[in-house]
Amino acid sequence: MPGTKISQRMRALQLARDCAALGARIRTIHHLTGLRPRELLHLLFNSHAIPPCGRAPNSREWYHHANLLQRIEASIVIANFRRMRHLGFPAPEALVGAYRYYQSMYRPPARISFDRAFDLAAHTEGLWIAKAPSFRLASCSRCSSEFLDAFAGADTTARPCPFCQLLDRHARDPRLTASFPEPPPASEELIAHLMTVPGPVTDANGETPSNSSSLPPAET
Repeated sequence: MPGTKISQRMRALQLARDCAALGARIRTIHHLTGLRPRELLHLLFNSHAIPPCGRAPNSREWYHHANLLQRIEASIVIANFRRMRHLGFPAPEALVGAYRYYQSMYRPPARISFDRAFDLAAHTEGLWIAKAPSFRLASCSRCSSEFLDAFAGADTTARPCPFCQLLDRHARDPRLTASFPEPPPASEELIAHLMTVPGPVTDANGETPSNSSSLPPAET
């Protein structure tokens, strides 16, 4: 199809710019777009705009020691990521849209960085840097909320639902009251507003390959 490579290249560059605007590391943008780190560094950053540095998040260890607010916000990011996947969006664009919605709900500074969201999404669907899932979305039998849980935990009653904990403690804990005022409802219209991306692009299995092979590598 004429123009396919150009369209894929434009999609990769737009995605790279969106990720950088959300604070992503070069490593994260590389995995999401397939563009080479050297080119990303040249295109997105300069002496006045330095890329984020430091150790990349390891959510498999972090989540088990995260506090209630972190677990709730991580669950919200991944729940919306999965909803956008079910709407047919490829994983990279779904992650960008889910993170934008998350940012629209809470005042900065964000407890969940974009790199953390990438790591959580990767280890929930077994994409990019993860060979197999380590997390899943569990459904609470009490409040029907979806929350992030260890993949091996088949019995959801063994791990308390963070949203039930929030409801139980909200009126008594000023930090929770300040952090969780009435949130705006999730809707497809709001998601569409936050997600200015082209239509879904998936492979034959309906997935975005973990090596981002659908996005052609940049020329050097």
